[in-house]
Amino acid sequence: MTFDYPGDLKYLDSHEYARLEGEIATIGISAFAVDQLGDIVFLELPEIGDAIEKGEKFGTVESVKAVEDLNGPVTGTIIEVNAPLIETPEQLADDPYGEGWLLKVRVNDQSDLDDALSADEYRQQVEGE
Repeated sequence: MTFDYPGDLKYLDSHEYARLEGEIATIGISAFAVDQLGDIVFLELPEIGDAIEKGEKFGTVESVKAVEDLNGPVTGTIIEVNAPLIETPEQLADDPYGEGWLLKVRVNDQSDLDDALSADEYRQQVEGE
């Protein structure tokens, strides 16, 4: 199966992505991760105003197969949470890069993403697994 990896995103080894627009990062999980999880049944996300730390757990995604930690690609303050997704987490599979975003974060330091993977690097990593 071939997945889409938008080129404007930065990816983590742990399958989260960040789309940086100015000082705001939109965070979600890749289509590959959604596919690997299978049917997603529960999503736990932090609250608006909470801080997240790069490399630290900020929530969990639960499927019929597994519970996976969600790790922060950046350090910053949460300014928006995709609340409808918490109610209907299965919609994550429909549009992981659009309507399926998880958080919007005001980033403390944009260089947090300097060591993240490009779309091509991420594609090579996951499709080579």
